[in-house]
Amino acid sequence: MNTAKNAIEMAKKYEALMVDLKFVDPFGKWQHFSVPLRELTEAIFTEGFGIDGSSIRGWKSIESSDMLVVPDPDTAFMDPFCAVPTLSLTCSVLEANTRELYNRDPRVIAQKAQNFLEGSGFADTAYLGAEAEFFIFDDVRYENQNHACSFKVDSVEGIWNSGRDEMPNLGYKTRHKEGYFPVPPADSMQDLRTEMVLIMEELGLQVERQHREVAAGGQSEIDFRFDTLLKAADKMMLFKYIVKNTAVRHGKTATFMPKPIFGDNGSGMHIHISLWKKGKPLFAGSEYAGLSPMALHFMGGILKHARALCAICSPCTNSYHRLVPGYEAPVNLAYSASNRSAAIRIPTFSSNPKAKRIEYRPPDPSSNPYLAYSALLMAGLDGVMNKIDPGEPMDKNIYELPPEELKNIPCVPANLGDALDCLEADHEFLLKGDVFSMDFLDTYVAMKRKEEATLRLRPHPIEYEMYYDV
Repeated sequence: MNTAKNAIEMAKKYEALMVDLKFVDPFGKWQHFSVPLRELTEAIFTEGFGIDGSSIRGWKSIESSDMLVVPDPDTAFMDPFCAVPTLSLTCSVLEANTRELYNRDPRVIAQKAQNFLEGSGFADTAYLGAEAEFFIFDDVRYENQNHACSFKVDSVEGIWNSGRDEMPNLGYKTRHKEGYFPVPPADSMQDLRTEMVLIMEELGLQVERQHREVAAGGQSEIDFRFDTLLKAADKMMLFKYIVKNTAVRHGKTATFMPKPIFGDNGSGMHIHISLWKKGKPLFAGSEYAGLSPMALHFMGGILKHARALCAICSPCTNSYHRLVPGYEAPVNLAYSASNRSAAIRIPTFSSNPKAKRIEYRPPDPSSNPYLAYSALLMAGLDGVMNKIDPGEPMDKNIYELPPEELKNIPCVPANLGDALDCLEADHEFLLKGDVFSMDFLDTYVAMKRKEEATLRLRPHPIEYEMYYDV
């Protein structure tokens, strides 16, 4: 683990002139400001830098807006996208007057979730690894006015461009749902993804693989190694930062929007999770699919609270365009071994107890990783503490079940509004150990209600096609 002294030495070693201070807002976006290197002292890692919290969505009101951001030296890296040598540090947020950890800071919530796990006595470590899919487009345009509404994305790989004059058009276009795994030249993003991988490796992300994904339009996936909860969330933020900035460097644009293209697969963020204690894995056993009773109860907690979890793990209106049948989206709240049609899949690639884990599939990469990982852990721990039975596994292709069987399997909410209703009705498990606070949840729901209303109140272009001639 880096210390304040190590971080300062890193800056000097690489002749940094600036220090960039990053922190995450409630919606999972990195915010930042920069200071000259001379401002980075060992004391500042305790004292912090002052910011105006009223300018961050969902944080402070203007009459009590002073806050502190305190850099974590363990997050230090040299930013490869800055023209001037710049050391980057991720920060946690404190109340300026009391120096207490700010209960609306997602990174603080993740720290509290880790502490709650350690204090529970059941385990001391949660390892999480997430697979965040994304699209790489060549152009994106959108317009929203009171009398006009439109969007258009474009990709050199898109099947919709098969007839375009590209001087010459070479014809290597990806048909819908056929993007997994064609070699170049059909996969035109190979070198770009490799450059992303090399930057990730340079900055401490241990990449396991990169590949083209199912959807047309350059959908891609890069998987990196799991880590403890807080570090895994820090790394997801860095991962997104690298993907977006590397794409822009090459005149392209990357998006983690769950469903940017109609009629094709969306982007998920499948989360793998396991619990450990004193260096030993706790999810391996002799029960179903080689799981332990703890793992089964953990799944029981997740399934019990899955609909409420959607408000945090699938947190935007667009998430529910992905969570529909027919596009490999896990809409069915069941569990099964090696079954991607269930919300919880138990991977069976390895019999090694250290590899035993569960994979929760409904989340998407629009979620704030600090909140999603923390909420998932709290739901699972509720299952462990209360020995919640997950029910029988569903070892069938759920997508092909007859209606009389399918009606007995719970499903995810139909839209963001429904998901927020579920969270309001089921949130006590998040409040244990003061991990999440009612203040945070109330603010989060209120902000998300505004997002939901923005879409609900606006006429949609397809409605003109459907209803203009009524």
